[in-house]
Amino acid sequence: MKFLQQFALLFILLLTTSFVNSQSIFGKWKTIDDRTGNPKAIINIFKKDGLMYGVVDKIVEPGKENALCVKCDGDLKDKPVLGMTIIDGLEKHDNGEWKGKTLFDPEQAMTFRCKIWLNPDNSDELKVRGYLAFIYRTQTWIRVD
Repeated sequence: MKFLQQFALLFILLLTTSFVNSQSIFGKWKTIDDRTGNPKAIINIFKKDGLMYGVVDKIVEPGKENALCVKCDGDLKDKPVLGMTIIDGLEKHDNGEWKGKTLFDPEQAMTFRCKIWLNPDNSDELKVRGYLAFIYRTQTWIRVD
């Protein structure tokens, strides 16, 4: 009987841990190009000192694995996209959204204001919206196990 209680407790603990992890905005996400529907990269999103950051962890777009930021200026000019910080210092807001001024697109060499949140209907989808003045685009990124 004691074995069954321990097994049940372990099962509940594992199930709860899995559920909590799937609700987190932090972790690895596969970017999906909103124009083509093709996967482009894996971004590692993490929290440091209460702020959100995102780094290119892997490039999955065929032929672009060793891409350089050729359109970039300054320190980023001709630097590898792999390992580049593309989300920098976003702050959490009460509604579960993270907002900030730095969502960097190395392909266009442009920085956007942004808002990032989990899809309320599917916690394995991350909504990433970049703003340029009053115009915006939203991509849906997919959680990577």
